[in-house]
Formats: sequence, C-alpha cells, structure tokens
Amino acid sequence: MATVQFFNQFPCTTRVQSPANPKPLSKPTTLVPMSTLTRRPLFSPGEFAVSRADFRVRVIDAEDELDPETSEGGSALLMAEEAIESVEETEVLKRSLVDSLYGTDRGLSASSETRAEIGDLITQLESKNPTPAPTDALFLLNGKWILAYTSFVGLFPLLSRGIVPLVKVDEISQTIDSENFTVENSVLFAGPLATTSISTNAKFEIRSPKRVQIKFEEGVIGTPQLTDSIEIPEYVEFLGQKIDLTPIRGLLTSVQDTATSVARTISSQPPLKFSLPGDNAQSWLLTTYLDKDIRISRGDGGSVFVLIKEGSPLLNP
Repeated sequence: MATVQFFNQFPCTTRVQSPANPKPLSKPTTLVPMSTLTRRPLFSPGEFAVSRADFRVRVIDAEDELDPETSEGGSALLMAEEAIESVEETEVLKRSLVDSLYGTDRGLSASSETRAEIGDLITQLESKNPTPAPTDALFLLNGKWILAYTSFVGLFPLLSRGIVPLVKVDEISQTIDSENFTVENSVLFAGPLATTSISTNAKFEIRSPKRVQIKFEEGVIGTPQLTDSIEIPEYVEFLGQKIDLTPIRGLLTSVQDTATSVARTISSQPPLKFSLPGDNAQSWLLTTYLDKDIRISRGDGGSVFVLIKEGSPLLNP
C-alpha cells in the first residue's frame, strides 16, 4: 500500500515507440496522473493485486471545437436558430390568418374559397401549437377573448340579425375566470340609442390536457346602456334620392329626447336572469392552439372558433 501511495505523487507518461522515419505528432502527448486511474483491489489468500485501470482518452482539436456540427455549443446554437425560425413562422401564420378573416363578419359572409383558405391556415397553426396542454396553462386561458371567426352554423342566425336596420351585433366574447372555473359567453348588441347584451354563465371542468366540459347555469339579459350622444344627419339617402332632414330636425330632436328618457328609465332596471333548458345546458370544448394572442377551439360537431385576446395588437387592422 505504501508503495502505491508513493507512486501516486508522480505523473505517468505514456510512451509511444517511434518508427524508423518518425513523423511529427499532430497532438501533444497526454499526461494522465495515476490518481485518475480506477483501481480495483482484488483480495485473494496470501496476495494483493492491482487490476488494470479502465479509462479512455479523447483528444479534441481546436478546429473540432469551432465546428458547429460537432461541438455541443454549435448544436445549442443550431437549436436556438431553429426555435427562432419556428416562432417567426408562427407569427407570420397568425397575421395571415387574421388578415384572411377581414370582411367575413365572423364567418357569416365568408365565401367557400375563403373558408378553405382559413381552414388551411388554422390547420397549420394547430400543428405549431406552443401550448400542447392548455388546461395546464390556465393563466393563458384566463381573460376576455373576442370571437373573430367561427364555422358554427348555430351562430349564423344571430349574426344575420345584424342586417336589421339600426341594430347590429357589436361584439361576441368569451370571458374565462381560471381561478373560479367560470365561463361567460356574451353577445353585445348596439342600437342608435343604447347597447345591451345577452350572456350565459357556466362552470367548466378539466377533462383532459386539451378538453374542458362546460355546464351552463343561467342566461342574463343585460341592462341597456344609454348611448352617450346621438347625431342626427342633415340628410338621408332613400332609393337613390337625398332627403333633407333640416325641416323636421326639431321633430326628430323631440323624438330623440323622448326615446332617451325611456332608455334612461330602462337602464335603471336590474339585469334579467333566466334558467337554461337542461338539454342544452352542457357542452365541451377542445383547445387546439393557445398563446398570448390567439386561441383556436373546436366544439361539438367539429365546429371551429378563432378568438383573439382582448388587448392583443392583432385586433388592430
């Protein structure tokens, strides 16, 4: 034992037998201290032996370290570049999708060609979903989402009522409270004198990393909110003719004042709540894409919904 410890104080030099015509070595001789060798004591009656050390030496040239294809640093750099490229592609797809939704009135007036284009962009985005388990990222789901497009035909009759003069669907939204596991679906109607809303309140339960079960509890007809100001135009066009409203402006002002008084009286009333039929009180929703700006969900019957987070720059054309 004392002999072994003594030799541990010295480095061990690997000697290489030189050939007749020696060539210059491209790599310097590697010195390996004895202390780095693995020793396995083998005990047997009357003797003590030290087994052969198991080790392998790897020599790396400076050129190897600079090669991005072989060095660990190069691999990390390559991975970072690919990640940045993927994010850039996703951002381009998001903007292309939002641009394709322009003028479709949330899908109501989209042509078959436009629907096909939108469907293709949605599929591409879903393949790049940065949140594979949305129900594990409730902080991203939390907040108000504005409906930008849907293929759900059940909403089309509601959207088409916006064609009725003086009344239009101003906004359709979904507000998720991830702390209390509640969902509020709301439709905002706007008229010349006031705005009002119809909404449904629901609870949701997590059923899988992507799917939630929704149980609706009640509907609410919101209290009309009086429009701040109403401007009476100088003329209107009817059947290609301009009709001057100046002679009857006083009468219109009187009608406006009466309507404003009625609207103010209605606005002081509490919202009207009503129960929902049991058959339509449950649904499920599958989130197939989610980030801080866009959410894509699929519901019963394969219908798709594209929603944009309130405050996102994507809401600005």
